[in-house]
Amino acid sequence: MSSAHQLRTALAGAAIVVTALLAGCAQEPPPAPPKPTAPPMALSSSLIEQASAYRGYVRRAAAINPAFKSGADVAQSLKTGEAYEPKQFLRGAIAYGAVAALQDQTFVSGLRTAAADPQQRQAMTAQIMRNPNYVTTLPGADRAAGLVVAALGEEGRELYGVGKAVKQAAYDVQHQKWSKADVANRPGRLAEAKSLSASPLTGDLDESNRLQQAALGAAPLGITGQPKAPPVSPVVARAMSVAALAALGQAGDANVEQVSGLMVDPASASCLNMSKLNLFQCLAVSKPHYEDVFCLGQHVLMDTGQCLAKSAGLATAEGYKPVEVAETTPAEPSKSARAR
Repeated sequence: MSSAHQLRTALAGAAIVVTALLAGCAQEPPPAPPKPTAPPMALSSSLIEQASAYRGYVRRAAAINPAFKSGADVAQSLKTGEAYEPKQFLRGAIAYGAVAALQDQTFVSGLRTAAADPQQRQAMTAQIMRNPNYVTTLPGADRAAGLVVAALGEEGRELYGVGKAVKQAAYDVQHQKWSKADVANRPGRLAEAKSLSASPLTGDLDESNRLQQAALGAAPLGITGQPKAPPVSPVVARAMSVAALAALGQAGDANVEQVSGLMVDPASASCLNMSKLNLFQCLAVSKPHYEDVFCLGQHVLMDTGQCLAKSAGLATAEGYKPVEVAETTPAEPSKSARAR
């Protein structure tokens, strides 16, 4: 082997060694930052509890049987119907409406996509808190609104329908002798109505679990409704806003105070309060059992049903009439009225 060839071979080997050394000294490129992910969907357990309490009341009230057989039947049904506190009832209705809105996957998926971007998530949260009607501009909002209307409006109409049957029973029941006897301890009965109307309800554990699963998309509620384009009622907009915050991961237990600002509607609250005032005034002057049946049918069930249907943007089957404080004593029905 010539000396020139040996030199070339040595230089090539040295180049390989230098290249290897340089490669060993070079730093590995930093790994790509992980893509941002959306926080878990979350609807506070306290909101679920309020939705459960609301649902429990509606089920019990809608099950009131107008076929009264005694004064004890009337008294028990009154207790059942009286037992809601208006502010809690409204918060529960909005919370239940939020669970209903979360059943629309287009509405939820669009929000989940936005939630993955921290800046967009923060901006949307702030926008919702400033203006609940903002949610009506989001993809799938019309279908989500339709589900809220169906969930709340139909329950309002159901209560109204039961109330109408009970009110009719106030006339029909007068064929039974017991119905014309005076109610015992009328002041105590009125005091109990006021107490039950001021006492918050607790939700049923099984119903709370069902609603929690529904809010997370694990167990659909099975509600169907027609899409509702804007404008929507304030209660529907607020229920959708709570649902949107839940989809953004901003309505969990840590966000309860922030979300609580959405759980109000002055018009609906006033309507429910008027229903209670009507009830108290009716019971204050009611003497025989059949008049208590009237108070139950008109001022507990029909008035509350009207308020709930109106809050969803619907009218009752006969047309919505604003609830006003009664100015006259519920008089004994006329012969023609009794004959109906």
